Amino acid sequence: VKAGDQVGLFGFDSRVRLYLPPSGGNAGFSRVQRRSADLDYSHEETNFTLALTDLMGRLNRRGLIVLMTDFVDTIAAELMLENVTRLAQKHLVILVTLQDPHLQKTAAQRPARLLDVTQAVVADNFLRERAVVFEKLTRLGVHCLDVVPERIGMDLLNRYVLIKQRELI
Repeated sequence: VKAGDQVGLFGFDSRVRLYLPPSGGNAGFSRVQRRSADLDYSHEETNFTLALTDLMGRLNRRGLIVLMTDFVDTIAAELMLENVTRLAQKHLVILVTLQDPHLQKTAAQRPARLLDVTQAVVADNFLRERAVVFEKLTRLGVHCLDVVPERIGMDLLNRYVLIKQRELI
């Protein structure tokens, strides 16, 4: 905020739920903080095509887009990948996802039963699929952060500072 950056907010799931155009200063940042409290978790499937097309139509200049989302399967990941690719052609994108500690533990633990083996294989496959998606996005210039919930703020701030230091935006 002190550097003159503008901050906006765009929330969506199956449809756009909230849009605040980018604005600067302490008042603009406070407005984003207040309005972000209006966003709530939804069980509706995320429509990346609709939302990111809408967002691209609203933004007139190149900007830094922080996309906080997650994907459960490869179909959802492919739809996200396709639309984030289009977004990254004009904007600098940071994709933020949360690691699932239970999934990591399941994939890494030593199996004691046949069920444990099955669960470990499924968990490991899921983690590999996520890694492939992140690798594809990274090659397209998207900055990917797959972090534990406790680190999201610090890791995102560090990535922002790195981007500013490298004058990427």
